[in-house]
Amino acid sequence: MLIGELSRRTGVSARLLRYYESQGLLDAGRGTNGYRSYDEDSVVTVRQIRALLGAGLSTEVIREVLPCVRGERPEFEWCAELWDILNGELAAMDARIGDMQRSRGALAGFLTRP
Repeated sequence: MLIGELSRRTGVSARLLRYYESQGLLDAGRGTNGYRSYDEDSVVTVRQIRALLGAGLSTEVIREVLPCVRGERPEFEWCAELWDILNGELAAMDARIGDMQRSRGALAGFLTRP
């Protein structure tokens, strides 16, 4: 299928699909006319990418974990390396949340002072 069809089927813009390809997340063949060509599995791959982005993972991390992702939901084939990567991402997210809570407390403190 061409990029426009993949875009319609996934609700993801062609620009983002090209970005995913440039990040090594999505594979596209090339027709004799030079147009990108995607297979049926690309629909699921794009949905997996969107779900992982929605979980707060960067494209760099997604590139590492995507080979272990199965289904649109997505589900993982667990291994020690994948577990370590996702635990590291969760710890980093918790640290960012803590930093934001401290910043929020400081800002709220400014607002309570006359």
